[in-house]
Amino acid sequence: MTIHPTAIIAPSARLDADVKVGPYAVIEPATEIGIGTEIRAHAVIKQFTSLGPNNVVHEGAVLGGEPQDLGFKDCESYLRVGASNTFREGVTIHRGTKPGSETLIGSNCFIMAYGHVAHNCRLGDRVIIANNVALAGYVDIEEGAFISGGVVVHQFSRVGRLAMIGGNSKIVQDCLPFVVTDGVPGRARGLNLVGLRRSGFKSKEIQGLKEAYRLLLRSGIMLEAALSRMAEVDDPLVSHLIDFVRGSSRGFCREDKDWDDRG
Repeated sequence: MTIHPTAIIAPSARLDADVKVGPYAVIEPATEIGIGTEIRAHAVIKQFTSLGPNNVVHEGAVLGGEPQDLGFKDCESYLRVGASNTFREGVTIHRGTKPGSETLIGSNCFIMAYGHVAHNCRLGDRVIIANNVALAGYVDIEEGAFISGGVVVHQFSRVGRLAMIGGNSKIVQDCLPFVVTDGVPGRARGLNLVGLRRSGFKSKEIQGLKEAYRLLLRSGIMLEAALSRMAEVDDPLVSHLIDFVRGSSRGFCREDKDWDDRG
């Protein structure tokens, strides 16, 4: 364990082996820092935060801060972080806003400089959030999603598995799994073919998603009819897409009628 002499660590904080704490970092009471984690200069780990193994918290990041919620009353709520995540400079992540509630970050995520994750958000594994992204409260991000720089996401919205959101988009509804969403407000722009191929999906699986995308967003048939016909594709990825749509409470981002790219 390596702790800089200027770091301030509460006596009740629990630090595992091989943790590194840099100059002027602050680790508050009721925190847990997993093995191999590095807390760099001026980073702050607030109370009721737990970090799994091998995380890297860069300079000036604040993890587990009080929610920016007018209804928040000081209480015990949590930020729970998995393993092998990177939080770059100035990242802020807030704990849950209600007693006993939590904000959850999976494993192998990469949150770039000045990204903000509000109270009660849930991020799956391998999520990438680029610079200056702002997630409002209760946003859910499924595994493998990529959110480009400057994106703002409305509270209670969801971003699906392996979705990609284009830079500076305004997201006020759910973003479909496996789909590129872009614009102000966000609109579906086609399948995230690059992300699917990089994740190892084969041509047959991608073809199934192409047919599902056509039925859902381009066929012009009613939603329930589209979902029924999508189920006939009989593919696990399409089934996930169907479940995501059925679970939507805010509605999901559709295509612009004048969008010309039909790739």
